[in-house]
Amino acid sequence: MTDVLFIIGSESDRAAIEPGLALAAERGIGVELKVLSAHRDLEELVAFLKAGEPGWRVIIAAAGLSAALPGVVASLVLLPVIGVPLVCGELSGIDALLSILQLPKGVPVATMGIGKQGVLNAVLLAERIIRGGRRA
Repeated sequence: MTDVLFIIGSESDRAAIEPGLALAAERGIGVELKVLSAHRDLEELVAFLKAGEPGWRVIIAAAGLSAALPGVVASLVLLPVIGVPLVCGELSGIDALLSILQLPKGVPVATMGIGKQGVLNAVLLAERIIRGGRRA
């Protein structure tokens, strides 16, 4: 069963989230990874999320620069969404962090720290949500 949907906007983001995928596997969390950009693949992203997957419990969306992906995802689903700002660009992820933090009312996204620790904490938070505070 796939508990967590991990979405990245570009194949080049895969290396940044690999530690999170490894941690999820280590902790027995089923993960599906999808590469869909809120900017380049918006129609495909919307169709994919609307089709849904019954096993998903949490979505982790990792993005850099303008970081639209977590907010767009959260606007389309009722599942908990965890946003991870990635280190990239001139501001090294600060712009992504602020974009994910400053979403409008009605578009809730739990925002993690920038980079590797953010990816790892996203998986740990997803695990707490999935397990309801109980240990595995």
